[in-house]
Amino acid sequence: MESLKLENEHLRLTVAPQGAAILSLDSLKHQQPILYAGEKALFPMLPLANRVAGNCFRLHGEMVTLPKSPVDEQFFLHGDGWLKSWQVEIQDGKQVVLTLDSRHECGFDYHARLIYRLEGKRFIAELQLTHRGSQSMVYGLGFHPFFHLTPATRVQFGATGFWPEGENHLPLEWSDQLTAQTNFITAKIPDNQWLNVGYSGWNGLALIETGGLLVQLKCSTPYLMVFRMAGEPFICLEPQSHPVNAHNMPGQPGLVLLQGGETTRLAMEIMVL
Repeated sequence: MESLKLENEHLRLTVAPQGAAILSLDSLKHQQPILYAGEKALFPMLPLANRVAGNCFRLHGEMVTLPKSPVDEQFFLHGDGWLKSWQVEIQDGKQVVLTLDSRHECGFDYHARLIYRLEGKRFIAELQLTHRGSQSMVYGLGFHPFFHLTPATRVQFGATGFWPEGENHLPLEWSDQLTAQTNFITAKIPDNQWLNVGYSGWNGLALIETGGLLVQLKCSTPYLMVFRMAGEPFICLEPQSHPVNAHNMPGQPGLVLLQGGETTRLAMEIMVL
């Protein structure tokens, strides 16, 4: 896979135009990975995040059927941005800028621009999407990082509630009663078992601490998805502009209805201390 590299005195980053994926992010000071360097260490989610029940929803009084995905039989999983090859617009010593044009019969018709850059101890990702269709369409954005996890790693973030996982990984009814497994308000070592739930009321800050290495995740969205697989050396803390299956929730929370030429944006920062 073709890769592009960025490095400063603190961080080393490897980017692939295929899927606009981060392949690795490492701390030079700590000589440790920040993101788990598997097939993809981070990828963007667009024009939606996660799954939509039935792979369809109502808009403008009509049923919209989402595209089929080559990686999931039931859902347009995480959209298509993470599966397509992006164009390299800029590559210099400070940033990589990637662009993508995508169009589907369901109404998605967009131009995306994604900036990855290093600023001191910070890795910054900025995603913007512009709708190009003649009829308005709803969009959502997200980032899917795989944070490196050791048996001693502690995770902390606040939330007002969560959606338990139901059949086909879709959310059940929202609850304001966090369980022992899902409560990260006080820093703790994640349980070594499956976890795949979305949180609301997130304040946009999460901490991942391993020994003397402290990682801060920042993103200005109230929705955070957390994914953990038993026995695997990663945990995913995924900022999303909307909750899972927002397309079929009253008011479509967090989704943005764009007219032709209008743009939506999402930025995320990972700081290494």
